[in-house]
Amino acid sequence: MAYDYDVITIGGGAAGLTASGLAATLGASALMVESERLGGDCTWYGCVPSKTILKAAKVAHQIQDAGRYGLHDGNLQFSFADLMAHIHRVREEVYEDADRPEIYENLGITVQTGLARFVDEHTIEVDGPNGARRYSGRYIVIATGAKAFVPPIKGIDSVEYLTNESLFELAEQPERLAIVGGGPIGTEMAQAFTRLGTKVTVVDMLDRILSKDHTDASTLMQSRLEDEGVAFELGAGVRKVARDGKGIVLTLKRGADLHSLEADALLMATGRRANTSALNLEVAGVETHRGGIRIDDRCRTSQRHIYAVGDVTGEFQFTHMSEHMSKIAMTNALLKIPMKIDRKHVPWVTFTDPEVGHVGASEQELADSGRNYRTYRFPYSKVDRAVTESEANGFIRVYAKPSSGKILGADVVGASAGELISEFALAMKNGVSLRRMSDTIHPYPTYGLGARRAADQWYVQKQSPTLVRILKTIFRYRGPVLEFGPDDIL
Repeated sequence: MAYDYDVITIGGGAAGLTASGLAATLGASALMVESERLGGDCTWYGCVPSKTILKAAKVAHQIQDAGRYGLHDGNLQFSFADLMAHIHRVREEVYEDADRPEIYENLGITVQTGLARFVDEHTIEVDGPNGARRYSGRYIVIATGAKAFVPPIKGIDSVEYLTNESLFELAEQPERLAIVGGGPIGTEMAQAFTRLGTKVTVVDMLDRILSKDHTDASTLMQSRLEDEGVAFELGAGVRKVARDGKGIVLTLKRGADLHSLEADALLMATGRRANTSALNLEVAGVETHRGGIRIDDRCRTSQRHIYAVGDVTGEFQFTHMSEHMSKIAMTNALLKIPMKIDRKHVPWVTFTDPEVGHVGASEQELADSGRNYRTYRFPYSKVDRAVTESEANGFIRVYAKPSSGKILGADVVGASAGELISEFALAMKNGVSLRRMSDTIHPYPTYGLGARRAADQWYVQKQSPTLVRILKTIFRYRGPVLEFGPDDIL
């Protein structure tokens, strides 16, 4: 059968851009359909604007806290409107450099604006500016992403709440901001707006923030945020929301206690849901599950020629995993190489200050599974670069097999944790043990050296007093025999 295109990609975010680009470079004819602007959530509502405001807030914090660097604390003065304009300029710069349609059209990709839905398993209909048109594809990639999920709280529709999609369109800085959700988005924005002068309260039903990270990480971050002025209402559910004059009142319940929280603005950071409702998946025979579109390890849906990648699958909510899954899908579809999603080495980072990073198995997972492992720790207080930059609050924890030093997982909290966790992810993916990391020369003074120093602890714990005694006997050495316990750090 002759199809209009070899590959049709529905969605022009990180996943769709990667899939379409790979299809074109592999010689396939490609159509990419996007209902809004290319770039998706990451460019317009997520990674780019959030990291831009985090950087501005960090600079603001450093101005006010310059005494920690031997300078004089300064007075912060800024225009919120100018800050928002800066965020918008950065978004446009990223879009122009990496996302605009001409870049992909120059690769031979047809870019179509409009809302796509399936007509049958090989055909979609696109409602675009010039009406509805149908296109058929040999392979179809669903990359429609996800949107903010707002739970059905009583009264929520009576207030003008914010999500990540509207937060960066604020015209005025709120004096009081309530954030529902203590995950990465809620935590990052709590710190950013607090540092810019807003009084922030974070509400979460769980008893700790960053619940997917190590408990030590969430404890350290909560303490840091409290020191900066963030208030927390943990273990508390939101029973209802109401408008009170120009403000918003949240009724919170903790146990049997009901109390109120007043705010000028409300940010709902309560998770995301896959964008599937408009796709008409039933006529294509594509199965869904609670989190999104069901896929196998090769990103195939219940229809083997239809793939789903990125947030729409409900599996991972990371831009880097969207790109990874797109590579897996295109490799399977176009090269016929049976590659599978790498679920063992998925890193993630919360870009607070300090950053919180993780990769591989968690310490709790390893303990629950009964696997043989040991934790190798190294504090940021012993990383000279961190000390010189007054960033000594943090830690590195590596979980590895004591016999071979094979890395099973890692947690890093501290400055540049995202860069350090990338080193551990690379090591895990390529079978680089702690011994090999320890034997690798790292430049001094860098944060990366902290990763090597953590790896050194494997050697410390492998130290054999018996072997030392033999060496003393053979070579007539006169020093003491040192023995190190699991909590000793050198």
